[in-house]
Amino acid sequence: MKYAPEWFFVGGGYVSAPGGSHYAGQMYVERYEPDERQHEIPVVMVHGGMQTGTNFTTTVDGRPGWAQDFLAAGYAVYVIDQPERGRSGHRLDDDKVAPQFRYTAERTTDYFTDPAGAKLWPSAERHTEWPGTGRMGDPMFDRFFASQVSQLADRDAIEAGARDGLVALLDQIGPAILLTHSQSGPFGWLVADARPDLVKGILAIEPNGPPFKDIQFSGAPDWFGYGEDIARAWGITRLPMTFDPPVETPEDLRPALDTSLGTDELASGYMPSSGPHTLPNLAGIPMLIVVGEASYHASYDHCTSAFLNWAGVDHDFQRLEDAGLTGNSHMIMMERNSADVAALLMQWLAKRGL
Repeated sequence: MKYAPEWFFVGGGYVSAPGGSHYAGQMYVERYEPDERQHEIPVVMVHGGMQTGTNFTTTVDGRPGWAQDFLAAGYAVYVIDQPERGRSGHRLDDDKVAPQFRYTAERTTDYFTDPAGAKLWPSAERHTEWPGTGRMGDPMFDRFFASQVSQLADRDAIEAGARDGLVALLDQIGPAILLTHSQSGPFGWLVADARPDLVKGILAIEPNGPPFKDIQFSGAPDWFGYGEDIARAWGITRLPMTFDPPVETPEDLRPALDTSLGTDELASGYMPSSGPHTLPNLAGIPMLIVVGEASYHASYDHCTSAFLNWAGVDHDFQRLEDAGLTGNSHMIMMERNSADVAALLMQWLAKRGL
């Protein structure tokens, strides 16, 4: 296989600054081409929060990443670094980088690499697939944590920049399948809304959610809680989406807690109490939501699925344990059964003619 035969930037432009001009908003892209291409439509892999595109090019224990798995199956692959992240660079305002933040090693351990140790949600103790202890001092954890980077503190700006960068990429390369993970899940919905003719499928790996409000995990016995703040004003995104009938302001969706979504292991979720309002630009695009058994997303991604159903968006919802792939937490593409999960994703694409 040919590795990274081309890199380029899309989007962005010159901005004036004290002392001269800078370039801002650009998105770094690597293009990978298989030795023998078997699929016309390429896959664009979009990383999540605090991450870069390296998530997809190798695993922490040195195995081929999802980029190589899809290349081996004959897909062309594009791997990006989000705007204002990694190799995409940082805009300077008054010669200073915009406010940033990052996760601590302890937070990364509890939520990504050793959730069984923290037991903050009901299924956390079932985690088995991280290669190593998942804790500081373990070589594979240290390698993973060293790859974590800071990100913009302004999450609305993150969504806007990534949406614009991905739209610019699809405008340049044509139709593509979007593979999103975590923070980038809403980017998939936004890009499909903006370019429904160019998004031919979405593989949403534990997409950022749940609708409207973030869940607070506190461990047994109560497990789940919600704060007062609205995180995703438009339900599954922070930025506006195209609803039919139109939704003039996010308050018009009138989110309310739906306790029917909750069980002993699943959180209740906020759903619109207005409507119905459909997302017509997303309708008809093949979509798959994938959730790991031991991930914090296992507790609430069903709420994101429920929102899509409410909005008239047909999609598939796959819990990995129901496909015989057990013990996964949030960083599925890094875990020991990553190649098996990639095979499941490609089987789904094949069934959808992609």
